Amino acid sequence: MNRMKQTVWMLSLSKALMMTGGSLFIATAALVGARLAPDSAYATLPVAMLSLAIMLTTIPASFLMKAFGRRAGFAVGAAAAMACAVLASYAIVHSNFWYFCIAAALLGVSHGFGMYYRFAAADVATDDYRSAAISYVMAGGVAAALIGPNLARWTHDWFPATEFAGSYLSLVGVYTLSFAALFFMHIPRPSAQERLSSGRPLRAIAAQPTFIVALLGGALGYAVMSLVMTATPLAMHEHAHSFGDTAFVIEWHLLGMFAPSFFTGHLIRRFGVLNIMAAGALCLGLCVAVNFVGTDVIHFWLELTLLGIGWNFLFVGATTLLTETYSVEEKAKVQALNDFLVFTCVTAASFSAGALQHLFGWRGVNLGVMPLIVIILVAVVWLKQTRKLQLRAEGAVGVD
Repeated sequence: MNRMKQTVWMLSLSKALMMTGGSLFIATAALVGARLAPDSAYATLPVAMLSLAIMLTTIPASFLMKAFGRRAGFAVGAAAAMACAVLASYAIVHSNFWYFCIAAALLGVSHGFGMYYRFAAADVATDDYRSAAISYVMAGGVAAALIGPNLARWTHDWFPATEFAGSYLSLVGVYTLSFAALFFMHIPRPSAQERLSSGRPLRAIAAQPTFIVALLGGALGYAVMSLVMTATPLAMHEHAHSFGDTAFVIEWHLLGMFAPSFFTGHLIRRFGVLNIMAAGALCLGLCVAVNFVGTDVIHFWLELTLLGIGWNFLFVGATTLLTETYSVEEKAKVQALNDFLVFTCVTAASFSAGALQHLFGWRGVNLGVMPLIVIILVAVVWLKQTRKLQLRAEGAVGVD
């Protein structure tokens, strides 16, 4: 195996380890929050803190890696994740809701650095392998989908008086492996040109139609996924489903998010990135349709699986599309801007999930995401038409 592919697979492993903790958190945080929070409306605040910390970390993480390299940034992320695991366990044992929120923020810092695994893969990959490399890194989440919720189920009663404290403590071992993976990555340090040059003004880059659609697809698709996913454990609890059922549904949601990554890159190369993003938006629409049909376990299973697939097509597609918009010296600021805006939307969705579920119920949550799905579809169709017109204009010029 050459160094490029070895690094891609180590990045995929690191993504799997990061998402194992993330999936355990997703499966348990709302339930822990509901038990520890002073008011039930705050139950999803830890999830919102995760998203807020990711959002606030994206920009400094990108520029830290521009100065010191990807591996240094990923080491900082792993250290933050280990601190989260210890503090979250302590918070649950001592019934301290605010410490649990701080632990969620530390996990967000870790994910803020870890979100650049996909861009690190794009950096080391050749042009023809780039979309596949991004997909393979995202595919690391498949292991997380299988391990995370089950790890929560296996360890939730390690400390019988404090449910889930053992689950978070078990993550210390998971994140220790993240450090080990760093020693098998071959990511070149930033060149002097990359560190010192900034390229075009950010405003000019952000004005490109391709950038706009990449941002809308990634940000709004992620927001829809976050809002519906965050509210689902609460909705299932309200409909008297067991934690075992919730863990099962979350597991399939995560499989839907990451299993398609084994072939999403190939689909993009065959059918085009915009067609795959449109298919992702349609999957989100089907998810909402299922949510209006019923609230049995099978409905929650189907809707979260469709939600995961739709997110995968949109996020891998948007990341691939974004790489078309910048040069090497511009990548740090463009990636930072993109991920900051993506997680601004995700944070808003996470903060509103608990309130929407509490005030308007499950139907209100689903009604709230419908306009976002429509915006994504309109944006993708607009860019497809813009590119067609450009091709026709270039053809006309060629004839002249």
